[in-house]
Amino acid sequence: MAATIYHNPSCGTSRNVLAMLRDAGEEPEIIEYLKTPPSRATLQDLLRRAGLKPSEAVRRKQPQFAELGLDKPGVTEDRILDAMVSTPILIERPIVVTGKGVRLCRPKEKVQEIL
Repeated sequence: MAATIYHNPSCGTSRNVLAMLRDAGEEPEIIEYLKTPPSRATLQDLLRRAGLKPSEAVRRKQPQFAELGLDKPGVTEDRILDAMVSTPILIERPIVVTGKGVRLCRPKEKVQEIL
């Protein structure tokens, strides 16, 4: 089964999930999403397939979250998605795609659901 990981090598969880994929016999396609951000359509599709709204996959602790006003009442899911596309550090990671589905692998053990 082909696997893809939207990866940040600086993130311990992302590194651990990559190791778990390799331990399971997968050599995934690695997309360093900070260098090669997904398009809006791709990110929207990944989130849909993972069963997540943008607000469930955004990094709220990043300074940019508040700087962009995403912490204000009434912010729409579309606005959050647009911010994630324009500021990819706001995308929670890692996102893993396999033939069995898409998961935001936080905690890292969520990857087991799609192996």
